[in-house]
Amino acid sequence: MPRRVIVVRPRLQRMTAAQRERAALVESLREHGPDAPTLCEGWTSRDLAAHLVVRERRLDAAPGILVPQLAGYTERVQAKVTASTDWEKLVDMIAAGPPVYSPFKLLDPFVNVAEMFIHNEDVRRAQPTWEPRELDGRLAAALAGQVANMARMGIKKPPARILLVTPDGRRLAAAGRGPEVTVTGAPGELLLFAAGRGPAQVNFAGPEDAVAAVRGSNRGF
Repeated sequence: MPRRVIVVRPRLQRMTAAQRERAALVESLREHGPDAPTLCEGWTSRDLAAHLVVRERRLDAAPGILVPQLAGYTERVQAKVTASTDWEKLVDMIAAGPPVYSPFKLLDPFVNVAEMFIHNEDVRRAQPTWEPRELDGRLAAALAGQVANMARMGIKKPPARILLVTPDGRRLAAAGRGPEVTVTGAPGELLLFAAGRGPAQVNFAGPEDAVAAVRGSNRGF
């Protein structure tokens, strides 16, 4: 009787795109350490880690991340978390994912894939030796689904009609009015562009003055 072969799939394949990118972010944080620079102006990796912990675990302070009127309290809470929490504990809390009482526990696959990807790149691309990653199809597809939402939140007062397009011609988002500027890149790069990350690897096409205005436009939050 032939022996039955049991194929054990790696746990990584059972994780959502958000969980896999969280694991990648945790790896980057541990690799570069608490004092590494990031693309978030004025933040080290420790500050970025504290931000994520506050976002997922401090329901009293998290709203200030998006609501300007509450930002002062959020900043004070984050500063306290940054100063009082051991680095390894901060990273362990991120690795553990949202706690059961957090709304992010149920929403993790939908609201955290972009968050984890962007902040992973914030850590990676602030290093002088960073190199682009080759993203698998699952992650690329998940990020593509987040581009329109990020464009709505991140592209403030667009100075032109901005079209966010993949190299194969798929339009993922559009914002603004006026002369048309096409921004072309992979979904992850378009997401980083809309979030205001300078090292996003995208190409621009359109009237020269409109392209210059889009390059210098206020993006991110």
